[in-house]
Amino acid sequence: MQFAIVIMAAGKGTRLKSRRPKVLHEVGGKTLLRHVVDAARQIVPPEDIYVVVGHEAGSVKDSLSGLGVQFVEQTEQRGTGHAIQQAGSSVEDYADLIVLSGDVPLIRPETIKKIRDFHLQQGAAMTVLTASPKDLQGYGRVVRKSNNSAEVKQIVEANALTPESAQAREINSGIYAFAGKPLFAHIGSLGTSNAHGEFYLTDMAAILGSAGERVLALEAENPDEVLGANTIAEMMAIDEKFRLSTARRLMAEGVTIFRPETSVIDTGVMVGADTVIEPFVQLLGETKVGKECRIRSYSVLEHATVGDHVMIRQGSIITQSRVENGALIGPYAHIRPESEIGEGAHVGNFVETKKIRLGKGSKANHLTYLGDAEIGAGVNVGAGVITCNYDGVSKRKTVIGDGVFVGSDSTLVAPLILGNGCYIAAGSCITEDVPEDALALGRARQTIKEGWATRRNKK
Repeated sequence: MQFAIVIMAAGKGTRLKSRRPKVLHEVGGKTLLRHVVDAARQIVPPEDIYVVVGHEAGSVKDSLSGLGVQFVEQTEQRGTGHAIQQAGSSVEDYADLIVLSGDVPLIRPETIKKIRDFHLQQGAAMTVLTASPKDLQGYGRVVRKSNNSAEVKQIVEANALTPESAQAREINSGIYAFAGKPLFAHIGSLGTSNAHGEFYLTDMAAILGSAGERVLALEAENPDEVLGANTIAEMMAIDEKFRLSTARRLMAEGVTIFRPETSVIDTGVMVGADTVIEPFVQLLGETKVGKECRIRSYSVLEHATVGDHVMIRQGSIITQSRVENGALIGPYAHIRPESEIGEGAHVGNFVETKKIRLGKGSKANHLTYLGDAEIGAGVNVGAGVITCNYDGVSKRKTVIGDGVFVGSDSTLVAPLILGNGCYIAAGSCITEDVPEDALALGRARQTIKEGWATRRNKK
């Protein structure tokens, strides 16, 4: 076997002050770990990716469910070197492997490929990815044998820096490439004579160098790529980089984004040209928006699919649903999961939908709840209409045919079928099916008692 990628994801991340595993915190709409795995999957097949899990191993595994990656248990977290020792039986037959950190989400597939190709071309036993950030505080250093040499003299941990090694400008990213045979021939030589009493993978540089093997360094083009996050504040700084990058990509593709710094746009979002996104919009998950749409301020779309020429007015929420071309949504509409809003349909002020199909050109413009319903084309749903879809035990379906008029403040008690072209009188409670082209009234007869108020007030 040629090449494997091992991803370190076993640690607790105690500095985050969070019970959640560090690698499961999110930036740019994905977990830290998922960003790294997605980058790795562009380099090798998922079956050649090995994720080392430890703290909250079950949750970490669940977060990658269905991706086809492999897992290695590090029950006792005793350092990065110990993690590779635990992975040895799974990866020792590979000719070479790359080690990535599960908390470095900005790493690009191009950089992984670059360190792989450099490592193979140079025939190195170990290649260290380095970076030269402006702020070196808290980082270990990589000391080369000379300024013009790719060969590494030593890697020095941050807490072991000497005045001489502190002059080095390259930091150790914690990302490495190894040739399998020399790595596993010498990994048993790792010791724990350090401040934390752990097995450090960085010590392999000195061990392999002493064994006459080549240990090289390759500097990343952008130091941001290797930045990890040890605090929530650092994590949010990385999140900002992701979202600004996404906004710039979309604007380069012809999308207008007013005040992009106010928007929350996840990395997986796609938007068509000539769409306008106003300030304070959130586009989350795998949302896809078509061409020439307008999304007005304070709207939130999550895993939504929106066609072309759609207007989404202020404060609307669309979740796991589909909106077809030319539809008009909002303001303040709530499109809940599994809703399908048809071409040219209107869902207006304070209308809520759940698991419905609203046909072409149909309208529900005011203060309405439509749940578990199939609604045909050209239907007018008046203000205050409710589909009563839940009987306390089961959800029931309402079917409304084409061209139906449902008067305001009507209650439709499912299961129910309203035939094509029928009329429902305002204020009706409809409990039985209505034939095509019929008029249904389901309200009590009005009674008037002359002088009743005067007599009451005299008491």
